[in-house]
Amino acid sequence: MTEMNEDDEARRHRLKMEKRKAVQDAEVAGKTVARKGLLMVHTGAGKGKSTAAFGLVLRALGHGWKIGVVQFGKGQWQTGERNMLEKLGQEVGQVDWHTLGEGFTWETQDRARDEAAARRAWEKACELMDDPHIRLLVLDELNISLRYEHLPLDEVLGALAARRDDLNVVVTGRNAKPELIAAADLVTEMTLVKHHFGAGVAAQEGIEF
Repeated sequence: MTEMNEDDEARRHRLKMEKRKAVQDAEVAGKTVARKGLLMVHTGAGKGKSTAAFGLVLRALGHGWKIGVVQFGKGQWQTGERNMLEKLGQEVGQVDWHTLGEGFTWETQDRARDEAAARRAWEKACELMDDPHIRLLVLDELNISLRYEHLPLDEVLGALAARRDDLNVVVTGRNAKPELIAAADLVTEMTLVKHHFGAGVAAQEGIEF
C-alpha cells in the first residue's frame, strides 16, 4: 500500500511538473526580442541597490563585456568593489571606473559644489555612453542627484532614451523619480525590513563598503 501511494505521489508530481514545463516553455517562446539594451533602476529604502548593480557587473565581466561605472555623490570612498574593479580595469582594461562625487549633499552642505560635481559625473557618463565598446554602464547614486535637482531631469531622461540600442544602463539610489521609473525596462525596489544599524552596528568593511 505504501509503495502504491509513493508511486501515485511520484506520478502526480510528474504530471504537475509536465504542465508547469509546458506553461514555462510557452512563456519563453513568446519572447521574440532576442537582445535589447535595458534601462534598469535599483531604488528603495533597503540595503543592496549598489550591491546588486555590482553583482550584475561581475556577471557581465564573466561574458567578456566592457563596463563603465560613474559614481555620483559618494566621494572618494575606497570601497571593496571599487578596489577590485579598478584593479581589473588596470589589468585587463574591462572596467572604466570614475568616482566623481565629493560626498553626499548632507555632508558637503554646499549646493553649488554638489551641482558642479554632479555635472562632472554626468558629462563623464555621457562620454561613456558614446563609447561603442561599453555594454554595461552603472550610474551609481544618480537618483540622489536627481532627487536634489543637481541635474535637470529632462536632460538625463533624454540622454538615456537616445542611447544606442545595445547599451545597458543601471541607475541606483533611493527615491527614483517617477519619470525615470516610467522610462525604465526593469525596476527593483529594495524594501527595508530590518537593518543592523537599528541595533547600533556601525558600517563594516566588506559588508557596507
